[in-house]
Amino acid sequence: MSADQIGFSLLILAVLLYAGKWVRMHWAPAQKLFLPASILAGGIGLLLGPGVLGAIVRAVGGEEAPLAQGAIPESMLSIWSDLPGLLINVVFATLLLGVPLPNFKRVWGLAGPQLAFGVTLGAGQYVIGILIAVLILAPFFGVPVMAGALIEIGFEGGHGTAAGLQGTFGELGFADGADLAVGMATVGVISGIVFGIILINWGVRTGKSAVLDKSVDNIPHHQRRGLVAHDERPVPAGNMTVRSESIEPLTLHFSFIAMAILVGLGILEAMSWVERMTWGSGENGIELLSAVPLFPLAMIGGLVVQQVLSRFDKHNLLDRDLMVRIQGFALDLLIAAAIASLSLTVIADHWAAFVLLGLAGIAWNVGMFLWLAPRIIPKYWFERGIGDIGQSMGVTATGLILMKIADPDNRTPAYEAFGYKQMVFEPFFGGGLVTGLALPIIYNFGPWPLFGVMLALVVLGIGSGLLYFGRLKQEQT
Repeated sequence: MSADQIGFSLLILAVLLYAGKWVRMHWAPAQKLFLPASILAGGIGLLLGPGVLGAIVRAVGGEEAPLAQGAIPESMLSIWSDLPGLLINVVFATLLLGVPLPNFKRVWGLAGPQLAFGVTLGAGQYVIGILIAVLILAPFFGVPVMAGALIEIGFEGGHGTAAGLQGTFGELGFADGADLAVGMATVGVISGIVFGIILINWGVRTGKSAVLDKSVDNIPHHQRRGLVAHDERPVPAGNMTVRSESIEPLTLHFSFIAMAILVGLGILEAMSWVERMTWGSGENGIELLSAVPLFPLAMIGGLVVQQVLSRFDKHNLLDRDLMVRIQGFALDLLIAAAIASLSLTVIADHWAAFVLLGLAGIAWNVGMFLWLAPRIIPKYWFERGIGDIGQSMGVTATGLILMKIADPDNRTPAYEAFGYKQMVFEPFFGGGLVTGLALPIIYNFGPWPLFGVMLALVVLGIGSGLLYFGRLKQEQT
């Protein structure tokens, strides 16, 4: 691809993102579901592509009709399909940049119950998924047992993780899994918001909510449209830590991100070298670490860079708010590109796996929220648990949206506890090391070793929650 083609593809993707924002501002269903503009943009691109518009034109006018391949050329879709694998490294590299390590005692007190809850949700998605894959999908539909990892990849990991694992899926002989994972991520985001709002309304009516006394139908219209009210706009998007005549602050922060990704790349190369010299050598060698994607290691790289800056940077050059803006920019492009380049044919070919895994994932998450969360989270279980249910179905942004609805004035420790829990949780699940290793482990050793470990984590999460944190709750009441 030429630089002109790549540049033009990015321009069209940006126009789609604006179109998605326009739809969010003017289409009531999108406002009620709090759908991000990136998902709407990807949906518009998908509709204009060969899978929808092209299929309709071919059915009506034949293969030679104008727009028979859709309004978006294949070359552009090819570029879009490659973008998520690059941008996910930026997203994960920024997760811990600018985040200082807090006091352990406070982290444990706030995040401990939610960590037990989150591990139960994440590990349980593997347990449920592997059982469905082994007992139903593989014997009756011929789907590889690696499909058992799709729930956690799509729900916990989201579009970025799903798209970032495209190369791993291809290397392990399950190329269709990448499209299924992106589709699963879309189901996760939408169902996370839909069921989250249903649960919030239920919590208000039944008195489970500690802070809300009204339905989410009364949320301000500007918030539903995704706008910031005029009187709230003085809040800055980021701080100028350096003067622009020396270096633009955005450029400096991109340098920090680049260093984090390069550290992660160095770790990956070291891991691959160790594997080649040991268990991966020879014709019968096992490739495990070399199949791990870069993005979870980029997160570790971000932690390394952050610790170096915390120790040696006396001028506080890194601004967390600006880093979050870069992360959001990369994530918007990533989601729109991933959905727009999604293959509907692959999902149609594996519809049984898609439906069964999606329904099972939703049932597991909602069931655990209703049964486990009130038993193990000592205080404000509803406001704190709703963030975890959103994150476990539709990534971190969905969890934050639901917490904002359930606790609009930040009257509970939900945000703080959620953030601390994510610091421990994300290096492993939702795109972390466990997510990166799951597919290679299933491919090389079969599903049962991973199943056993995840089942043990589910038992540990439920057991520690009920026997330790649950007792703390009883003592406090």
